[in-house]
Parts: sequence; structure tokens; C-alpha cells
Amino acid sequence: MPEGDTVFRTAAELHRALAGQRLTSAELRVPAHATADLTGRLVLAVVPRGKHLLTRIEDGLTLHTHLRMDGRWQLYRAGEPWHGGPGHQIRAVLGTAACTAVGYRLPVVELLRTADEARAVGHLGPDLLDPDWGPEQVAEAVRRLAAAPGRPVGEALLDQRNLAGIGNVYAAELCFLLGLTPWTPFGEVPAPDRLVQLAHRLLHANRLRPGRTTTGEPRPDRSLWVHGRAGRPCRRCGTPIRTARHGVAPEQRVAFWCPRCQRGPLAAG
Repeated sequence: MPEGDTVFRTAAELHRALAGQRLTSAELRVPAHATADLTGRLVLAVVPRGKHLLTRIEDGLTLHTHLRMDGRWQLYRAGEPWHGGPGHQIRAVLGTAACTAVGYRLPVVELLRTADEARAVGHLGPDLLDPDWGPEQVAEAVRRLAAAPGRPVGEALLDQRNLAGIGNVYAAELCFLLGLTPWTPFGEVPAPDRLVQLAHRLLHANRLRPGRTTTGEPRPDRSLWVHGRAGRPCRRCGTPIRTARHGVAPEQRVAFWCPRCQRGPLAAG
């Protein structure tokens, strides 16, 4: 599933291409909205909210989409062939005189009133890439995380109701930087406000990069500490990185950690 920084970049690209332009074509290829006619309306903005995309359109409408595991938006110049996948995978089309945005394999395509956006995203915790991020958002994220002190920190970080934007990559990398295993109870995390601020700094630093880094190294083979490096030596101590499942089905993810650099409990079983 894309991390919050990926969704932020997607929103920025769609905003640059569509905002301020009138739709010359528009299709929502899902049964609930197949007859919706958005042609001729002005696109006002495309904004991210955690891992959700909100395309605001004049007359008080918002197109809410979510990428989840396989969805993506792709931009094409006017008249350019669409080569992002077979036609049956297309779920949304937003075209202007200059370009067309095509949404492939989008598991969530919902047209709602802009005034009702909270129905789609109101459950989310503070957005780590909120332009107004500050002490109030930090305090609210810590409050939500600390409400379940016995919950493993890896699971707590992945729960978008606590704070929005962290996926499996950042959850693994943050646990490594904390020096704690993903199964450490959140109540045992020292200085949780610093954890939240670190999450914000990492996502903010990567929000406009085509490649993500948590090590400070831009090279793809050196950009991450533990995620995706099962069996390879830890960059700090050389111990092989280990993996195990964490979370509750069907939301289980693969955890990556260094058994020497990270202290705390391990996965059950």
C-alpha cells in the first residue's frame, strides 16, 4: 500500500495538471456513479488526506479515491494513447483540454458532497503531511496512540486512526530508528512525542522525492535501514535482518527488524 508521501506526490501531480481546468470528459466506471456527469465543471483542487485523495470540483462535489495496494493515477497528454493497463482496470477518467488523468484499479471511487468529506476521512488521525502540522497535531497523535498502551508499536503506527500516512515501510524504519522491535507495547516507547515528530520529519523530507530514503542515502540500494532487506546484513551491526508477520488478519504485514539493534519482544509463535 502506498505510503503517505507517495499519495502526497500523486495529489501534487494531479493538482498541477487539473486544478483550474474544466473537465472536457469525465467517467466514473463504478456502478454507484456510472451515470454521474461532471463534464464542464471546474476542478478546484486535488488534496491528500493521509492515504486518501480528494479531488474537489465546483458545485460542491468531491471525488474521493484511495489507491490501497494496486491502484494508481496516471496522466496522459491530450491525444496520447493510454498504456497503463487494460481498459477493464480503469475506474475513473478526468480529462481536460490539455491532459487526461486515468485511475487504474482504484478500489475506492466515491463521489460525495464536499461538505460531507468527513464521512470519508473524518476517522483519520492527524495527517503527517498536513501543511498546518504543529504541536496540536503532535499532542493529538500521541493521545490516540497512547490510548492503547499494550498495543504493539508497529500495529499502532499502521493504524490510520492514530496518525495518517504511515505504511509498512515507515513503520519498519521508525521501529529501527527507535531501537525497538515492532512488537514492543506502545506504552513502553520512550518520548512518544519524539516518535511522532520523527515520523513527520521522514515523510516531509520524502514528500517530493521520486525515491524514498530514511538513511540519508539517495541510492536505492542504500536508502532504507531494514525494510525489504530480509537476510541481508544490518547497516549498523552486520546482523542479518529478520522478518515475521505482525498485525491481525486480514491486515497482517511483514515486519523487518534487526535482532541486535532493536530490543523488545518478538512475534508470538
